Amino acid sequence: MLLVDANILMYAAGAEHRHKVPSAAFLERVARGEVEAALDAETLQEVLHRYRSINRWREGRLVYDLARQIFTDVIPIDVDTLDRARALMDTLPSLMARDALHAAIVQQHDLQAICSYDTDFDRIPSLKRIEP
Repeated sequence: MLLVDANILMYAAGAEHRHKVPSAAFLERVARGEVEAALDAETLQEVLHRYRSINRWREGRLVYDLARQIFTDVIPIDVDTLDRARALMDTLPSLMARDALHAAIVQQHDLQAICSYDTDFDRIPSLKRIEP
């Protein structure tokens, strides 16, 4: 199973960009059950935060609702996840908290990889990153 980063959702829903078509096609494959993938709670929070912060709440609601339709199971963030994220941040000083949370989820749930365009994940030795 793959963990899907928020940037996949946002590129699929956003303006024309070189990542838009591959992101949308990837989400369609997930929706059809061809790719086993999940979101974590932090990804949904990122969608809410981003669209509210850029005053595009109406679009953000649609992206959130579509994500919840495609990904019916959402991996929760618990104290063990936070402890793992903290440990990752101790070993990788430039790792940001959100990325550490996603990496911790991949580790904690023994997922195959994270699907993301964020190359910061490549700095985490124990994490595999793929693009759609």
